[in-house]
Amino acid sequence: MTGSFQERSARGSRSAAGGGDWPERVHSLLRAEAIDLIALVPDAGHAALIRHCEADPGMRMVRLSTEEEGVALLAGAWLGGIRGVLLMQSSGVGNCINMLSLPVMAQFPLLMLVTMRGDHGEFNPAQLPMGQASPRVLEAIGVLVKQVDATAQVEETVHGALRLAFNSCRPVAVLLGQKMLGAKDFRKLARGE
Repeated sequence: MTGSFQERSARGSRSAAGGGDWPERVHSLLRAEAIDLIALVPDAGHAALIRHCEADPGMRMVRLSTEEEGVALLAGAWLGGIRGVLLMQSSGVGNCINMLSLPVMAQFPLLMLVTMRGDHGEFNPAQLPMGQASPRVLEAIGVLVKQVDATAQVEETVHGALRLAFNSCRPVAVLLGQKMLGAKDFRKLARGE
């Protein structure tokens, strides 16, 4: 290995953050499964997937001011015959808890793709509480939770979660681990790196 630990770590984070082509594969999977609506609160962890979806004329993108709006939006879309997915970061899980009673009690399908914070390499202590609690909080409200920590698992896990959500009319969350995505470093972002 060449370079300092920081250089190797930065290369590893860029590699993990790029995640190979998982965003492209997930976009293709969403199209194959007739997902026409993407509700989202923009997030760097989902950036490549968002770009693929935005470039797709068959997908409608709805930017939300807060994550729980997406739960209600996708429930209404389902009633209108439209299948959608909610993209968000783990910090938004807490915003959704009360609204998640809607798909749980009314038995609406809901797939949430959640980029995790407060875990591997986290620099921001404010991300720790919700990041650490997200899996337990989601399970406590009745959401089925699937976790992914390797890019090789993303497509299969999302595919299984899509089928599970729409076949069982249950909310399902796929938690995309920070180890896979790479830890954010806002000092580098501020410098334009």
